[in-house]
Amino acid sequence: MTTHAQGKTMIHVDGLTKHYGKVKAVNNISFDVHAGEVLGFLGPNGAGKTTTMKILTSYLSPTSGRAVVAGYDVFDHPIEARYRIGYLPEGTPLYRDMTVLEYLNFVADIRNIPTGSKRTRRLREVVEQCGLGDRLGFLIGELSKGLKQRVGLAQAILHEPEVLILDEPTSGLDPNQIVEIRQVIKHIGEKKTVIFSTHIMQEVQATCSRVLIISKGKIAADGSPDELQRKAQGQMSLRVEMAGNAEQVKSALETVPGIESVRTLPDEETDEKNLHSFSVIAKAGADPRIDIFKMATAKGFDLAELHRERASLEDVFRNLTSGPAH
Repeated sequence: MTTHAQGKTMIHVDGLTKHYGKVKAVNNISFDVHAGEVLGFLGPNGAGKTTTMKILTSYLSPTSGRAVVAGYDVFDHPIEARYRIGYLPEGTPLYRDMTVLEYLNFVADIRNIPTGSKRTRRLREVVEQCGLGDRLGFLIGELSKGLKQRVGLAQAILHEPEVLILDEPTSGLDPNQIVEIRQVIKHIGEKKTVIFSTHIMQEVQATCSRVLIISKGKIAADGSPDELQRKAQGQMSLRVEMAGNAEQVKSALETVPGIESVRTLPDEETDEKNLHSFSVIAKAGADPRIDIFKMATAKGFDLAELHRERASLEDVFRNLTSGPAH
């Protein structure tokens, strides 16, 4: 695991495990997150991201293991831990019949933010950060999905938590809104600790100081976006375009020495030559290009394209998380 020269440890996870019957949703994971880190929590659906976040916020109890937030065990001292957490769950649950301002004041009451100048100042700051100034009198149920997401983020940061846990915070936002929310997250992350899950790789590269990838309930990678890309560049990434039956070509590619994984790319506009494209990841230190050419010749497949690609964070993610979640 990567060592981070950040501030004090704000989240400590040790041997965290959660079973649903025979399914291991989270399987003995351990990691720390430090003050000043913005951690992108990535994984395919069913990998264990949301389960882990719910355990960190004490909404779920683990089967075994321990989670500590801001110095408090989330189950030995749940109230103290929750007081220091801002949480935006997946789906943004809100009270649709309240106006935005009514809802934020309701949250302020729950969070024991005193009425008067302190609350007024904090509401003004949050409303400005989340771009809600012209929507305060609107019923939440009348807002667009993107604006509801902003209200959800506003309630999560209203009490100035030390730790912010956001499950898909940019879901449903348009490109301009995504940029605005990204800036809010980065600003908060300068002084706080942020964990957020997303499927948008551009968000990770633009926002995160660190990435943790979870697959099949286990940690598959941990490091900065640049570190993970550099690691992936030790494995050659190839784009192959070949004519023939797609499944037969894929199976043949998987038998080539030095190849670790083969992924069929979505069919682009093809002509009568029946061309199909594949993303091929080589094993570390291997260069299978000549063997791919030889295989195509031996099998009678027409090789239309074979070139090396720079590994992207998306390549890293797909290579580490390919296959069924459980």
